[in-house]
Amino acid sequence: MADDAIHDADSALAYGSDLLRGERVRLRALADSDLDPLVEWWLNSDSAVLQQAIVAPRPAASVREMFQVWSRNDSPGGAGFSIDDETGRLIGHATLWGAALPARIATFAIILGPDAVGRGYGTDATRTLLRYAFDELGVHKVELRVWAFNDRAIRAYEKAGFVREGVRRAVAFHGGRFHDEALMGVLAEEFRAR
Repeated sequence: MADDAIHDADSALAYGSDLLRGERVRLRALADSDLDPLVEWWLNSDSAVLQQAIVAPRPAASVREMFQVWSRNDSPGGAGFSIDDETGRLIGHATLWGAALPARIATFAIILGPDAVGRGYGTDATRTLLRYAFDELGVHKVELRVWAFNDRAIRAYEKAGFVREGVRRAVAFHGGRFHDEALMGVLAEEFRAR
């Protein structure tokens, strides 16, 4: 957002109206009704290997609490939102955490339900949360970690503006062997230049 984009009440209202809307998604506060599907998606062993260092079933109550903590939005250093598609259907959750002075670097994570994967929602939700991070939270950089074998996620992150910054070698053990983790990041000025 340009520095002069808010110059009166009408422009402020327009900014607020669009702040949590992407081209196809809307970010919103977590609702109690979101918790059951989010927990199910998190605990699904098919996709757990993409989200977690170790595929190990956790009690649903602890996963519910994790999403609730991520979504409290009571800290200036982060935020968590449920993601709705253009019809208002829950399709995922995205969160930022850890942005503190002086560096103002937040870490990003996202989970999508299986019906939303591969349809462009992840890229749109990522761009929307990045815009929120840079324009509303004043974050300077957003970074993430992703398993190097997760080509689909890496492509979506690159489309949203992230660049590869490095690799943590052999840090995950799945399928009987070690795997690398890609480190990715995007600076506010890089995102705005897109």
